Amino acid sequence: MAIQDRKIGFLGAGNMGEAIIGALLGSGILPGEHICINDVNAERLSYMHKTYGVAPVRDNARLFAECDTVVLAVKPQQMTDVLGEISSGPEYGVGGRTLVISIAAGFPIRKIEALLYGPLDEDRARRMPIIRVMPNTPALVLAGMSGMSPNRHADAQDIEAAMEILGAMGKVIVFEEEKLDAVTALSGSGPAYVFYLIEAMTHAGVAAGLDPSDAAELTLGTLDGAVRLIQARGEPPEVLRRKVTSPGGTTEAAVNVLERNNVRRHIVDAILAAARRAEELSR
Repeated sequence: MAIQDRKIGFLGAGNMGEAIIGALLGSGILPGEHICINDVNAERLSYMHKTYGVAPVRDNARLFAECDTVVLAVKPQQMTDVLGEISSGPEYGVGGRTLVISIAAGFPIRKIEALLYGPLDEDRARRMPIIRVMPNTPALVLAGMSGMSPNRHADAQDIEAAMEILGAMGKVIVFEEEKLDAVTALSGSGPAYVFYLIEAMTHAGVAAGLDPSDAAELTLGTLDGAVRLIQARGEPPEVLRRKVTSPGGTTEAAVNVLERNNVRRHIVDAILAAARRAEELSR
């Protein structure tokens, strides 16, 4: 089924759900009348309807039954109740193929399968492929980085459809699910590490005598330029770093401090700690 012919339902209309909807509509992939949403917050539903022209559906089970693609965008702690409500509905399991895409952090495919496949026979379960996704917050400005993992029932068309939906708000890479904890630690939590660096660099600029607004502008412009440079050149970061680091110069003085304080090791340790926590939350 072509993406333009799909009817997509969103269970949850928070920031990430809104980011996907806005990207789908903004890119012209889907019109608003092909998108249904439900959310526990009635004001949020009204806002989404007025802003994007999407159709509110105040019943999770009905939304699930009416759509051929469903995005689970609720909080992880709500997933069990929401999926239990859906799988106990009178229309559940009736109809054609339903692609389920989950963006709930820390909620593994096996838990989704246990809740959705429990009432189904194997033939109907095969017609309900599940794809788990770990997006990140730059998706809100169409610069997201997502890792996705399909379950055993997802075929090439299902994966292509999910990639087109997610690709509307950034880049997507397919992984085995066992890699998603690492994806969560690196790109899911990654924007926070960059914001932390921005805080530190801006603070350093002020400490060196700059006006706070000038320090912030210099920091953001430098980070943006560094990313653009590495993308344009295609050279490893180590090579570009050495090109900037003249012997006896200002950059070398700074890098020497970073090396003496094992900053690289601490960054690695921090990301590995995030990966371990992601694994704990997925159990």
